[in-house]
Amino acid sequence: MPNQRAITVEDLKKINVINEPQLSPDGATIAFTRQFINDEDEYTSHLFVQSAVEHDAVQWTFGKGRVSSPRFSPDGKWLLYITSKGDKEKPQLYLLSLDGGEGKPLTSLENGASQPIWSPDSKRILFTTSYKEKEQPGAADQKENKKEDKKPEPLVVERLKYKSDAAGFLDGKRQQIAYYDLETETVTFLTDDDFDHAPSAWSPDGKSIVYTANKQGDEKLIADLYLMDVESKKPELLTSNDGMFTNGTFSLDGTTIACYGHGKEFLGATHSKLWLIDVKTKERTCLTKDWDIHLTDAAIGDIRSGHPTPGPIWSKDNQKLYVTASSHGNTNFYAVDRNGAIDEIHVGTQHVYGYDVNVWENLAVLGISTPTNPGDLHIVNLETKEVVKLTSANTQLLKEVHIQDPEEINCSSSDGWNVHGWVLKPYNYEEGKKYPTILEIHGGPHAMYGNTFFHELQLLAAQGYFVIYSNPRGSHGYGQAYVDACRGDYGGMDYEDIMAFTDDAIAKYPDIDKDRLGVTGGSYGGFMTNWIVSHNNRFKAAATLRCISNWISFYGVSDIGYFFTEWEIGTDLLKDPEKLWNHSPIKYVNNIETPLLILHGEKDFRCPVEQAEQLFVALKHRGKETRFVRFPNSNHELSRSGAPYLRYARLQELMTWFEKYLKN
Repeated sequence: MPNQRAITVEDLKKINVINEPQLSPDGATIAFTRQFINDEDEYTSHLFVQSAVEHDAVQWTFGKGRVSSPRFSPDGKWLLYITSKGDKEKPQLYLLSLDGGEGKPLTSLENGASQPIWSPDSKRILFTTSYKEKEQPGAADQKENKKEDKKPEPLVVERLKYKSDAAGFLDGKRQQIAYYDLETETVTFLTDDDFDHAPSAWSPDGKSIVYTANKQGDEKLIADLYLMDVESKKPELLTSNDGMFTNGTFSLDGTTIACYGHGKEFLGATHSKLWLIDVKTKERTCLTKDWDIHLTDAAIGDIRSGHPTPGPIWSKDNQKLYVTASSHGNTNFYAVDRNGAIDEIHVGTQHVYGYDVNVWENLAVLGISTPTNPGDLHIVNLETKEVVKLTSANTQLLKEVHIQDPEEINCSSSDGWNVHGWVLKPYNYEEGKKYPTILEIHGGPHAMYGNTFFHELQLLAAQGYFVIYSNPRGSHGYGQAYVDACRGDYGGMDYEDIMAFTDDAIAKYPDIDKDRLGVTGGSYGGFMTNWIVSHNNRFKAAATLRCISNWISFYGVSDIGYFFTEWEIGTDLLKDPEKLWNHSPIKYVNNIETPLLILHGEKDFRCPVEQAEQLFVALKHRGKETRFVRFPNSNHELSRSGAPYLRYARLQELMTWFEKYLKN
């Protein structure tokens, strides 16, 4: 029997989330942010600074609000960060002297500032802000940021992409690039166009920048890299209008740009690879074409959301690049040389969710989570590969509560393909006693369950359930063929994989009560939950979260529907509505006998709430057992970054539903 108590819903408040580690130029200091939920049920994050050889961090910001994006200036004199003092205030650039003192606000732009990048000479800060084309903010807008309440006005829609799950209805403003000059204390705007821009890096001489944009319109879903001369503001296309290329970074000699990207060979299921672009000739070379792995982080969890993806980082001799990649449930840290050779710098049963590298001191700092630890920082010597843990952000919580170690299992699907997954045993598990079991299914589908901390999974195990979860085909981590295999086949072999995994877990764990099975999942996992209960009756209860039920309406109501149905189902509403209908769980609603809980955010634009409404009405109209809970002011990220009190309510609904049907 565990010495610690079972984890609870309220323990979300006690989790410290460590993000965005940054190394100082001399390698002696690390800056990072710590996010938590305060006593007023508000997200708060603060800036912390810590010696790279000590284990005690010093808090540098206080009060309400959120701090993000800490960045040391290259000359080691300043620490830049972004902060917003409250939910109604836009984030702005702030500057702290490393000699001490308070943070100085640099911007007060109406639409805030984000994505800061220091120039090599520490005199300018590249960043983004938003405004409409030809409506650059004036000097007055930068001095005062006050907005009177106005009556809502009609929304005029002329773009294909007119809403976003992250931003809501789009108001015509675009992400533009600017820089702040520390000497003149002025902002210079570098772009003024009717499309979004994302800055990546300065050139070593500070004369150019590289950025990402789609200048082809909403109908053509691409991301190109551009090189801009800062003085003339003239951009030059580096890629070829046919793929997705991001996170460009200059070699230290300025001759080459490295980036992540792909040519959309498998549309949204295409592996991200590492590329080199010759600055003069624009010749593009893929370094990882023979490495069947997805670069960057594909692991999902529920305690951090939206953490940035660092670009590939060059070594000081310009011969290799430091990256993360996702494989078999792990995200690890590697070096790739110019010949494509892979060096495992720090790999293990873990989730490397953030990193920074100081190539001059041969050091890297990694943010690492495991299934039993929400995340801590580690310093890595790039030459010896020695690793030292720096933080213990959740020591008190981990002493107090029991966290269950998952057990890995592999099984064969009906066609012989391997399916990889995990099992969490229930809290206070006793061998020989029968337990109810909950099958969890991840979203995406092109993501992966991994060896990272997942509060919801631990919570259900703490409630006395076996929790089983796997990566069916369509998931990242098992090669390009595997991640592509569900496209055009939703509800086909992906469904077979999940059922085979369920059967294998039952066979390998005799204490699973096969007559008390529950199933739940969100987004694609919600689709699959709906599909499962409309195609078999073996589950005693189900909960579908931010789901898809009808691909026909999804095409026109989702912020991604107009391309996602084509990419994933293989057609769209106007080409083949019958195919969309055949893949829609609502077509089979008469077959559903499983009591179904439906949880959905009111402002979910990714899988809009009408998907839940249709399903609920169809079930209720036919006298089926169902419950529909709508969460106000909540988008697709409810379970990860939604209002804390609604996250608690969501988890409580899950627990109550499964307790009613699986324990009574």
